[in-house]
Amino acid sequence: MRKLSTLVYVALLLPAIGFTQREVTAESIIASIDKGTPVNLKDVHIKGDLDFTRLANMKEDHQNSSDKIYTSTVTTTLTFTNCTFDGQVLGYYNPDNGKPFVKSSTVYNANFNDDVTFENCSFEKNVSFKYSVFKDKVSFAGSEFNNNAEFKYTKFDEGPKFSGAKFEGDVVFKYVDFPEGFDFSKATFESSADFKYAKFMEGGSFANAKFKGGSDFKYAGFTRSVDLKVITFSGSRDFKYTTMDNRKVKLDELNDSN
Repeated sequence: MRKLSTLVYVALLLPAIGFTQREVTAESIIASIDKGTPVNLKDVHIKGDLDFTRLANMKEDHQNSSDKIYTSTVTTTLTFTNCTFDGQVLGYYNPDNGKPFVKSSTVYNANFNDDVTFENCSFEKNVSFKYSVFKDKVSFAGSEFNNNAEFKYTKFDEGPKFSGAKFEGDVVFKYVDFPEGFDFSKATFESSADFKYAKFMEGGSFANAKFKGGSDFKYAGFTRSVDLKVITFSGSRDFKYTTMDNRKVKLDELNDSN
């Protein structure tokens, strides 16, 4: 009887154990990338800052500038599914940012040559892919950004997927040209959403997106191929100089364009 009770106790524990995220260090992920090994993690808790800007293949970009710019290149696929990141996730880093009286900066960037997937993930701290180049498919579908996220000047060669994503902190997509197939359907923006100067000139979707904080689409450009059905804005908004098919348009006209 006692043996049977022990077996039942263990069986009851198994489901709980199965749902517990195992831990992986950010350093071990970077080590795999440096070796050219594809990263494929599911139900994992990533400990520490995941910094893609300091890879073994980092090179200095020689430009006519006083700034020093170093670029690392991720040459293998990255797949994270239902993972939690407790540190920052960085494709851009400027250690001189915010320092007074700095005449030149040292900037670290990361580009991505293969598929990048962060689906149904949770980002607890800042995410920055400012200036990053994504040369293949990229998806953040269903993910939660619980702090600030920056995609300013990010270059996507294919339409990025942010369907069902939730942005708790400020998010910046300023100066991004979105390729065909971008997807913000059912995305929720709880705080400031900056799409100033962004271009949506090919097919994509904002269907059922919710902007609950301030939204800035000043100077943004749309075409009628973009699905704008059932977008809601409950915070402040700026659509000054926004265009539809290269014609200045107001918010109510955008909503009536589909």
